[in-house]
Amino acid sequence: MESSSAASGGSTRREATRQKLYEAAVTLIAEQGFSATTVDEIAERAGVAKGTVYYNFASKSVLFEELLRHGVGLLTASLRDAAETTAREGGSRVDALDAMVRAGLVFIDRYPSFTQLYVAELWRTNRAWQSTLMVVRQQAVAVVEGVLREGVEGGEFSDEIDIPLTAAALVGMVLVAALDWKSFQPERSLDDVHAALSRLLQGRVSGRR
Repeated sequence: MESSSAASGGSTRREATRQKLYEAAVTLIAEQGFSATTVDEIAERAGVAKGTVYYNFASKSVLFEELLRHGVGLLTASLRDAAETTAREGGSRVDALDAMVRAGLVFIDRYPSFTQLYVAELWRTNRAWQSTLMVVRQQAVAVVEGVLREGVEGGEFSDEIDIPLTAAALVGMVLVAALDWKSFQPERSLDDVHAALSRLLQGRVSGRR
C-alpha cells in the first residue's frame, strides 16, 4: 500500500493537473464556445497529453460540468468566508452583505472568463449539466439567504423582504454589474465599483439614506 505521504503527494499532483485543465477549458470555451472547443485543444493549452484529460474526466461534458462545480464552489466559499469574518468582527448583517458584494467582485475580477461562461450557461436549458448548474447556483444564493434571514430575525431588515428573491437579486446584481465593468468600464477600479454597489445596497436593502 502507498504511504500516506505518497498518497497525499499523488492527490496534490492530480489536483494541480485538474486545475490546469479547468483553466485551459474555461479560457478556450470563453473564446470559441463549448461545441467548437476540442479535447485536443484543451490538452494542448494545459500542456498535457490528451489521455490525461480522459484520465481525469470521462468526457468534455464531464470536464465542463466539474468546472462549473469547481468555480461556483470557490465563489460560494468566498461569500461564506466574507459573511463569517464580518460576524466575528461584530459587524451588522448589512456589513456582511456588503462584504459579500466585495468578495463577489474580487472573485469575478480574478476569474472573468469563468463568470462569463457561468452567466451564459444560466440562460441555456438544453445542456446536460443544467441540473448541476442549478444546484451549485442555489448553494451560492443560499449563503446570501442565510444572512438576510438572520437580519430579518434580528429586526435589522423588514420582515416583508422576500428572502429567496432578494438573495438571487443581490447575486445577480453583482454578476451583471461586474460583467458590465469588465466589458465596458475596465478603467474603473474594484474599489470604485464596490463603492457604487455598496451605496445601492445601503439604500435599498437596509433602508439607510
